[in-house]
Amino acid sequence: MKTSDFYYDLPQELIAQDPLEDRSASRLMHLSMSDGSISHHHFTDVLEFLRPGDCLVINDTKVIPARLYGHKEDTGVVIEILLLKRKEKDTWECLVKPGKKARPGAKIIFGDGILKGEIIDVVEEGNRLIQFHYEGIFEEILDQLGEMPLPPYITHKLKDKNRYQTVYAKHEGSAAAPTAGLHFTKELLKKVEEMGVRIAHVTLHVGLGTFRPVKVDDVESHHMHSEFYIVEEDQAKLINDTKKNGGRVISVGTTSCRTLESAAGEDGTLKAGSGWTEIFIYPGYQFKIIDGLITNFHLPESTLLMLVSALAGKENIMRAYEEAVRERYRFFSFGDAMLIV
Repeated sequence: MKTSDFYYDLPQELIAQDPLEDRSASRLMHLSMSDGSISHHHFTDVLEFLRPGDCLVINDTKVIPARLYGHKEDTGVVIEILLLKRKEKDTWECLVKPGKKARPGAKIIFGDGILKGEIIDVVEEGNRLIQFHYEGIFEEILDQLGEMPLPPYITHKLKDKNRYQTVYAKHEGSAAAPTAGLHFTKELLKKVEEMGVRIAHVTLHVGLGTFRPVKVDDVESHHMHSEFYIVEEDQAKLINDTKKNGGRVISVGTTSCRTLESAAGEDGTLKAGSGWTEIFIYPGYQFKIIDGLITNFHLPESTLLMLVSALAGKENIMRAYEEAVRERYRFFSFGDAMLIV
């Protein structure tokens, strides 16, 4: 299987640069798992495809304002860093630009010195380990100095930080939003529950590896980044009970999907627990938990496009994407949605 098999031509102007004023006003393409048919709707029409006894699984991670701008203490050179993973309390693995100026021992000053960082090591892929020094609460300082780490294809400045956050975001730790969830409002989620659909939550802290391009020709040679997930006991029970009672488990986003499939036993039972996952789902994968997926439109040749192709079939997905381009759907993080069920 070649990476180029997952290429499609996307006009630049279809990449959504700003969120819609109303979260749930986006369009929704339905791709039928049974016959591959495609139909066009509004996102609020998602209710028509859900059934009492189903379970929607959301990812309640919260994006941290992980992009910081500082300067080197000795030279004043501007340094941009992106917090990727917390290693210990005040030590983070970070992406640093320009890397050449960020050798071990370099000290970086942020926000008139209320936050200071020292580069203590260079790790895989050139990322840096940075130890931070400050007084007070790190999260509060981050909130004051940090910017939302929007994906590289979004060039507009975000007016409201909360628009790159789901309405149910709870546990801080993501460097990117689980964007399929951005379409839900509290009102729409209430309607979902009122119709007898349960809502379960899992946590997966999304890493920037989500946007990392596949650089190998052979799909199976690609190495996935690792991300931390949590499945709580009561949520695992709710999802397992849904399966037992004949309901469908519909994942909101590829991050929820990867969490469920990572925590699944070979017998199709979801196990509570936490850990790091490097699961890479591509065509040929046999899904153990999910029966459907709500997702956005993904980048050409990306691991996320490969995941949805594994669920709905590559030919169906590539045909659906061609139609989405023809119909001028909005693509990527702030774009429209697709329901595969």
